[in-house]
Amino acid sequence: MTLIGMLHHRKDPQTVIKSYAYAAVAKAEGAKFFYFSPGTVNFTNNSIRGQVYENGKWVERIMPFPDVIYNAGSPEKLAKSKEIIQRLKEKIPFTTHSIGNKWNVSERLKEAKEFSNYLIPTEIVKNTENFFKFIDGFEKIVFKPIDGRKGKGIFFISKKDDYFEVKKDSDIIAYSKQQLNDFIHSMLSKGTFIIQPYIHSITKSGQVYDFRIHVQKNGEGKWVITTIYPRIAPKGSIIPNINNGGFTNYLDPFLQQEFKGEAYNIRRTLEHFGLSLANHLDEIQISHYEEVIDEIGIDIGLDDNRKIWIYEVNWRPGCPPAFYLELDVVINSIKYAMFLANNQKKLKEKITKVKKKSIEEKGEIPIIAVTGSAGKTTTKAFLASILAKKWNIFESKDYWNTTEHTKKHAAEINSTHEAVVLEYGMAYPGIITEHCSIIKPNISIVTNVGLAHVGNFDDDIKKVAHAKSELIHGMDQEGILFINKDDLNSKYLETKRFKGKILTIGINTEADYRAYDVKYADNGMNFKMKLQGQETKLFIPIFGEHHVYNALNAIAVADYLGFTPMEIKAGLLFRKPPRRLTIYHCQDNITVIDDTVHSHPQGVKAAIDVLSNIGKQRKIAIIGQMRELGNLREEEYRKVGEYVCDKEIDFLITYGFRTEEIGTHAIRKGFSAKNVYHFTDKDELHTLLLKIIKKGDTVLVKGASKTNMFDIVKFLDQTFS
Repeated sequence: MTLIGMLHHRKDPQTVIKSYAYAAVAKAEGAKFFYFSPGTVNFTNNSIRGQVYENGKWVERIMPFPDVIYNAGSPEKLAKSKEIIQRLKEKIPFTTHSIGNKWNVSERLKEAKEFSNYLIPTEIVKNTENFFKFIDGFEKIVFKPIDGRKGKGIFFISKKDDYFEVKKDSDIIAYSKQQLNDFIHSMLSKGTFIIQPYIHSITKSGQVYDFRIHVQKNGEGKWVITTIYPRIAPKGSIIPNINNGGFTNYLDPFLQQEFKGEAYNIRRTLEHFGLSLANHLDEIQISHYEEVIDEIGIDIGLDDNRKIWIYEVNWRPGCPPAFYLELDVVINSIKYAMFLANNQKKLKEKITKVKKKSIEEKGEIPIIAVTGSAGKTTTKAFLASILAKKWNIFESKDYWNTTEHTKKHAAEINSTHEAVVLEYGMAYPGIITEHCSIIKPNISIVTNVGLAHVGNFDDDIKKVAHAKSELIHGMDQEGILFINKDDLNSKYLETKRFKGKILTIGINTEADYRAYDVKYADNGMNFKMKLQGQETKLFIPIFGEHHVYNALNAIAVADYLGFTPMEIKAGLLFRKPPRRLTIYHCQDNITVIDDTVHSHPQGVKAAIDVLSNIGKQRKIAIIGQMRELGNLREEEYRKVGEYVCDKEIDFLITYGFRTEEIGTHAIRKGFSAKNVYHFTDKDELHTLLLKIIKKGDTVLVKGASKTNMFDIVKFLDQTFS
C-alpha cells in the first residue's frame, strides 16, 4: 500500500482546508496518508511526527518516511526549511516542482520554440526610458509586478494624442508625459515590473475575458485536462481574475454565445493547446533539472484574429472556483502521487530519453552576415534585438567588422548560441572573401551598394558591387540572400550563379518585404507592411527613412526564421548604436542631432532628410569631410550642396579639407551666401555657433569619426544643456 505524506508549511492540518479532501480521497484510492511540516522530520531514524485523519479528527502519529511526498506548502514559507526539504528530496520523490515566476516561465517557453510564438513580448522595465520606448512601439500596454498574483497591481496604459490614459481596475486617470514618468519611476522604486503589449480579448458585450486551462497528470502519469473555464471581468475593468471581482461560466455555453459555429473547434483547440504546452514544459523541466511537473494553470487570451496568447502559466493554480471540481483536482493529485511512488525506474528512463532528445535536436544554427555600403551596424543591431527575444544569440559588437574581429568572433561562438549575427566590413577587394573563410554564413544581407570607399575601387561602382558580391560567393550556396530592391546599384550584385533563395526588401518598388505609409513620429519612424498575411503597424525608435530599410532587412530575416509579428515589433525597440542620429534635447528647445560615425554621400543626404523632417524652426547643418571618394569627390560634393538647398536648410556649415565645395555648389543652386560658412579650425567653428544658435534651432552634426566631429556635439551639449 502506497504511503503519501502531504508537506505543508503550516503545522496544523485543520488550518489547511484541502487537507481533509486529500486524506479522504487517498483512503478511497487505497493509499495511506498523513500530513506533516518540516520541523517534524527525524533523519536519525527516518521517521516523521505526522498527523493522520482517523474517526473524524486529526491524530498525531510517528510515521515512517513516505513513498512519495505531495508538496503542498508555500515555496516562500518553506524556503527557511530548504535544507530539510533538500535532504528529503534525495530520499523520496516529490510532486509539484516549481517552474518559477512569470519571467522565468516566459524565458523557458522561448526555448520551446513551438510555443514561443504564443508568448506576449515581455520586458523587465529597467527605467522610464525603457518604458516610453515600449509604449511608443505598442501604444497600448500592460504594466504589472513580476511576481504579481491574483490580478493585483496591474495597470493598463494607453498612449493618446497628447496624454496617457492609465487604468487600474475600474479607475481611469489621464497623465501628461511628465506625470506618467514620475508615476512609473515611483513604481519602479518599490519593486520589479514587467511590460507587455495589451491583447484585445473582448466579449460581444464589451467585457474583457480570458481562459484558464487547468492541466494535471493522472494515475498513469499522463497529462489530462481537469477543466477549462472562461473568466470575465466586471464591466469597466480590465482584470478578469476571480479574486479581482471577475466571474466565471461553463465553457460550452460561453463558447456558443461568443463564437457560434466555431465553438466546438475552439474548445478542441484549447484542449490540444493545454496538453501540448504541459508536455513541452515537462520536457524543459526534465532537461534543466531532471525533475517532472504534474499540475499547471494556463491563462490565455484570444485576440480578434482568434490567435492564442499566453498570459501566464502558474505551477500552483489551486482548485477551480466553481462547478464542484475541487474533488477532480484532488483525485488526479492522489492518483498521480501513487503513480510517482511506484514508477521511479520508468520516470528515470523518461528523463534520460528526454535529455538525449534535447541534445540531438540541436541542428545547424543561423549564421547571418551583414554587409553593405551603409546601414550594416544598424541592420545588425535591429536583427540581433529581434532574435534575442527568444534565442541565445552571438552578436558582434558595434563596428567590429574587420577580419581580425571575425577571427575573434570565431573563437567566442559556442554550442550555447542559437544564432550568430555578424557585420562584415570591407574597404578593398578580397576582404569579404576572407571574412567568409573564417565564418561561413548561411544567411546574408547586402544592405546596398554605395559610394563608401569607391576611391579604392578606381571610382567604379560596379567594382564596389563586385567586392560586395564576395559575400554571395562565400556564403552557403544553398542559403538565403536578402537584397534591397530599391537600391539601383544592387543590380550589379553577382547573383546569377547563386543556388539559394533570394528575398527582397523595399519601399518604393514591389518586394517580398515592402514598407508603406512611412512617417516620422515623435521619437522615430512609423510604417506599415504585410507580415504573415496581415497588415502590421511598426515603429522604430530612430529617425530616417534609410533606417526603415535597415529595419526591413531585420524583419525579413526574422520572419523567414519563424518569428511572429509581435516578437518582431518588440525586437525593433532596439538599443540604438551610439552616435547614430542620437538626439540631444538641450535648453531653450535647442535640438542637436549627432550622426558622427561614418560619412559618405548617401548617409549625408539621409541625415539632411532627418534634419529637414524633425526641425521645427531654423535648421543648421554642419557637414564634415567625406573620405575615399577618389575622383568622384567634386561631383558628389556638388550633389550634396544642391541637396541641402532643395531641403530648405537655413544654415550650412562645412568642416574639413575641400568641404567648402559643398557650400559653393549650394550657393550656385540658390542658397543664401550669408548663411554658408566653412572652417578647418574647430574653435573658430564653435565661436560661430555661439553667435548664430537661437532658441528652437535644430542642429545636425554629420561627419566621420576620423574627423572627430563628435567634439562639436560635446561642445553643443555642454554649452546649451
